[in-house]
This record gives sequence, C-alpha cells and structure tokens, in this order.
Amino acid sequence: MSYIKFLGTAGARFVMIRQLRSSAGIWFSYKSTNVFIDPGPGALVRCSVSKPKLDPANLDAIILTHKHLDHAGDINAMIEAMTEGGFKKRGVLFLPQDALGENGVVFSYLKDFPEKKVILKKGNFSVGDIRFEVPVQNLHPVETYGLKFKAGDEVISLVADTDYFEDLIDAYKDSTTLILNVVFYQKRDDIQHLCLEEALEIIKKIKPKRAIITHFGMTILQAKPHTLEEKIRESLKMDITFAYDGMKVEI
Repeated sequence: MSYIKFLGTAGARFVMIRQLRSSAGIWFSYKSTNVFIDPGPGALVRCSVSKPKLDPANLDAIILTHKHLDHAGDINAMIEAMTEGGFKKRGVLFLPQDALGENGVVFSYLKDFPEKKVILKKGNFSVGDIRFEVPVQNLHPVETYGLKFKAGDEVISLVADTDYFEDLIDAYKDSTTLILNVVFYQKRDDIQHLCLEEALEIIKKIKPKRAIITHFGMTILQAKPHTLEEKIRESLKMDITFAYDGMKVEI
C-alpha cells in the first residue's frame, strides 16, 4: 500500500517548542520505497510509537526541504537510524547546499553514513520507485525547496515554507494532491510564511483533486483547524483537509 503519513503538523517556533502539535515530519511510502521528509524534533520517537510502527532502517531516503530546526531537528538521529548507526552504508540524503558544512545541520561524522548525498536544486530526482521534481526555489530566509512527487497518474506536491509569489501557481499547477505548509491565520509581512488566505488562493487557482493544509502556527491552532476545515469545505465546495498528527492518506 502506498501512503503519506503526517507524523507531525507543527509549524513555527512556539507550536514546536511547546509540542502543541508534533514536529516529526512526513513519512511517504510508494510501492517498495520509503522516504522521510523534514525530520523535525521528535521524528524518531514518533516512528517508534506509530501504529503500525515505522522502522527508519527501512528508509530509502531522507529529504530535507530546508535547514530550520522545526524541519531538521532530528536529521542526525534519522541518518543514524536509516544506516543502523553507520554500520550499513545505505540510503540517499537529499538536502539544500546550505544544510551541509560548517553552518549546516548534519554532523560531520555522519556525512558519509548514507550511500549517497544529493544537493537539492531546481530539477528532477529519483530514489527507488519514487521520482520527484523541485520546480522552483521558495522565498524563505534559508535555501528552501518544495517537492512534486510523480506517483502513476498522481502528482503529489508539497509547498514547503515560503512567502507567497505568483510563480507558485505555475510551478504546482498540475498537482492532483496539494499539501501546503501554512503557518499563519492572517498575513504577516515581516515573516516569509503562507497565511490561510494565500493558501486558499493557491488552491482555488490550481484546483487539485484534494488539498491538505499542515504545518500550523499558533494563530491557526487558536482558530481551531477542524472548525476552519468545515467552513472552508462548505464555502469552496472543494476537498480541503486540515492535517492532524498521525493522519494517513492513501495514494
């Protein structure tokens, strides 16, 4: 069975720090290939308590969209787990260039544990049964990329942390499932994250078969995601879901 499992739906500092939602990231399984996207704080623990349990030793790759702590806090633990402490040189690590080196987030002693390291940039990539594209670089304080997975006739896209810009529409226009990281309920001009109004504008223009909103900041949580989902579904007549920790979406 192919699926996406949201092990964490926290976004921004305070939701992560207080663990009002888990910050564990996303597990994506397609055919015989498993990848972990953005292993934030708690990723390893959430794998172990998932039902059924998810074994990081079965991972074929780890993908890091950018090096901020809420996305990369468990990157080193997951590299250790994927490679069984480095005793099995296996798996691919996909990450932006600035996530490596002196100011990066990967410990130097771990850098050669994976079988391969691939620097993300605009282009096409693959691992096992999974093919994906980085269509555009996002607007964010560090080097950040969204992802488009090709799964048969499905195009499953993750719009990672970014400010709104018009090129997002064209970059993700063929998405059948559109996942958006939405931190703010209302726009904040001083921080480069999507707000709910911008996310809904993207969804209305792209018209995916289903849209999933995740990576919530405090203002989204205070507005009660389940209430927002009900209102938005009614008003837009579209399949829009606000993710929750542990949510599994079959492909």
